[in-house]
Amino acid sequence: MIHSLLPLFMTVTLGLSPLTLGFIEGLGEGLAQVVRVFSGIISDNIGKRKPFMMLGYGIGALSKPMFALATGGWMVLSARVFDRIGKGIRSPPRDALVADITLRRERGAAYGFRLSLETAGAFLGPLLAMLFMYLWQGNVRLVFAVAIVPAVLCIAGLILRVKETHLKEHLQPVRSVVEWHQIRKLGRACWFVIGIGSVACLARFSEAFLILKALEDGLTPTMLPLVLIVMNLIYSLSAFPFGRYSDSANHARMLYVGMVVLIAANLTFASSSSPLVNMAGVALWGLHYGITQGLLTTMIANTAPVHLRATAFGVFGLVGGLMSLFASVIAGFLWTVAGSSFPFYASTVFSLIVILLLSYYPRLKLG
Repeated sequence: MIHSLLPLFMTVTLGLSPLTLGFIEGLGEGLAQVVRVFSGIISDNIGKRKPFMMLGYGIGALSKPMFALATGGWMVLSARVFDRIGKGIRSPPRDALVADITLRRERGAAYGFRLSLETAGAFLGPLLAMLFMYLWQGNVRLVFAVAIVPAVLCIAGLILRVKETHLKEHLQPVRSVVEWHQIRKLGRACWFVIGIGSVACLARFSEAFLILKALEDGLTPTMLPLVLIVMNLIYSLSAFPFGRYSDSANHARMLYVGMVVLIAANLTFASSSSPLVNMAGVALWGLHYGITQGLLTTMIANTAPVHLRATAFGVFGLVGGLMSLFASVIAGFLWTVAGSSFPFYASTVFSLIVILLLSYYPRLKLG
């Protein structure tokens, strides 16, 4: 609900420049990726997941009133940074906890189900925001205030219903809370999966470019939210079935199919000149996410040592986040100097590199 209206709020309500908007978004996302590594390593070292999840979701909830009360750029910056830091703290321990409490043969389904529910919020949130904006005559602050409710419900569910397993039998002797040398112990197979996932992130730039392409192809500004709604709807509907299928499928072949779908999406966007064709590309982009996101998470969980799962997710979050940022920079540069089709051609090249790397993956011992 907040993220769908935040650009409008910052540029129109507060009068901030697009440059300031980019700075706030970039700083928030960058800090989140750095925090992930610390959160993952500390969680593994002390053998706890839930305290980090409570802290991360708690910080995220506290940031919501700050958005509603913001009167200037610094307050929005503070709220955004708090929100992203909270996400960075909770994400690696949360993904590790899913692996801790599920059987290996059900892990893909578990990650797929989590992604389906998370992505459902990603398209229901903007829909609710549009409804409330209509009912309340465009009162953005009131919509931000309502967003506090699901944040509080999330923490309540975490406190009352989520239980974690004890990892004491897997703990290794530690000399300090943060031990960086633990990263070297992730193992060859896990590092290879992180590498494949990072190159895949290079092939996926910001969805903002999908919105820009839709605008270029003739979609009206009023209908632009359809891009994220359609993408996340397809993503949500496909994540669980493909996650469940991954529990019995060859992971390398499945990721191969996911990258082929991304190539199909890229070629659709590159040749598109109408809203209808553009929406087909958006749907394929969402399908790619549904096939690959839970799969990559499962591959990391299966290849990382049990006592270093959160560390592995933290490292992947950092490296993947940096690659995604780099991908958006490349896309923006190519769009400016060569045209709107060339970011999609670059994404196709990176997708082909992933497909080539996958030929080596089956030779690794996955544990």
